[in-house]
Amino acid sequence: MNPKTMKSLTLAYMGDAVYEKYVREHLIRRGEVKPNQLHQSAVSFVSAKAQAVVMLHWLEMDYLSEQEQAVVRRGRNAKSSVPKNTDPQTYRYSTAFEALLGYLYLNDETTRLTELIHDAIAILDERSE
Repeated sequence: MNPKTMKSLTLAYMGDAVYEKYVREHLIRRGEVKPNQLHQSAVSFVSAKAQAVVMLHWLEMDYLSEQEQAVVRRGRNAKSSVPKNTDPQTYRYSTAFEALLGYLYLNDETTRLTELIHDAIAILDERSE
């Protein structure tokens, strides 16, 4: 299994699960324990719009390595149907975000994965204040 040769949507599938786990843990550690409250808070982190905001921020700040940018381009250009509740550009950047996380996870780059996820959460926490 080589993440460099995997389809972007497969990487995004894995990245979605990994990110969801980190977000859930973040919310529980923050003291949110009521299921409905947890779900509502989680949506503010894992929505396509939130993920696209983070990805655009990273690209604007030149925060990603060349290899990470290549994964992002692959994820952004992946062919898939866009859900009705979001626009195509937002969905593409969200897919790129998830593909990058999936790539890092499957490539055992846990330090960088954790760094990016903590940064994403901080960006979104700051926006919600």
